[in-house]
Amino acid sequence: MSLLTTLKDSSALRLLESVNTLLYGRQRDYALSGITFISIALCLILDAYSTPVFQALLGMFAWTFLIWLLKGECVHVRIQVVVAIIFATIGEHFASPYMGGYIYRFHNVPAYVPPGHGMVYLTAVALARSELFLNNAIQVRNVVFATMGGWSVWGVTVAGNYDWVGFLLFCVFVPFVLYGRSPLVYLGAFFVTTWLEIIGTAVGTWHWVPIDPLLGLPQGNPPSGVAAWYCLVDAVALAGAPIIMERLYRVRLLFVSKRTRQ
Repeated sequence: MSLLTTLKDSSALRLLESVNTLLYGRQRDYALSGITFISIALCLILDAYSTPVFQALLGMFAWTFLIWLLKGECVHVRIQVVVAIIFATIGEHFASPYMGGYIYRFHNVPAYVPPGHGMVYLTAVALARSELFLNNAIQVRNVVFATMGGWSVWGVTVAGNYDWVGFLLFCVFVPFVLYGRSPLVYLGAFFVTTWLEIIGTAVGTWHWVPIDPLLGLPQGNPPSGVAAWYCLVDAVALAGAPIIMERLYRVRLLFVSKRTRQ
């Protein structure tokens, strides 16, 4: 089965395609993505020279900006963003302060990181439902596979075997795209997460340690296949949101039933 057929058969992606087309049209997806890419770069560069207090201020701006962006989204996407934020924030505290796989400047999880994960997920969704991605699914996949694959192979050959974690993550990323329920979301995640990882590590906002503490393998700064970690967040958000929606619907029915009996 081709990627394009998988996309057409995916109920999750059909839901993404329908969001906001009436009020904002397809141009909203490009505007949202462009604004987020610029905001990520500005935030990370500013944080490289900031104080903990300024980090908190950046967090306030990030939450405000995310809430503003979510006003134009349907309830399904909003819940997906909430799930992504919760899961990613737990993962951040486990992977950074606890395990030390990567370390922020102040050895914390900056205040802008949780809402930042929400913006990253929302941008991946916006790219996935854009006409550019929908009309060029195979080409986008090939570009991503070639770019990430070349980077990963380079990291374990020419570069001196320093990024085996990145290579393994690339091997995880490929099945996400080929067999996942919403492959274009994962492809969109590659672009936004690679962008933020390269900028964040380049300016010193955080750095990945040379040896991964969990696997004991060398990793790059950032690992070449780092997008796979974010794809896990996306997968949890896509799978978890319908469950929460169902629970909320049942609670609502129960509430309405009780009011009717009264």
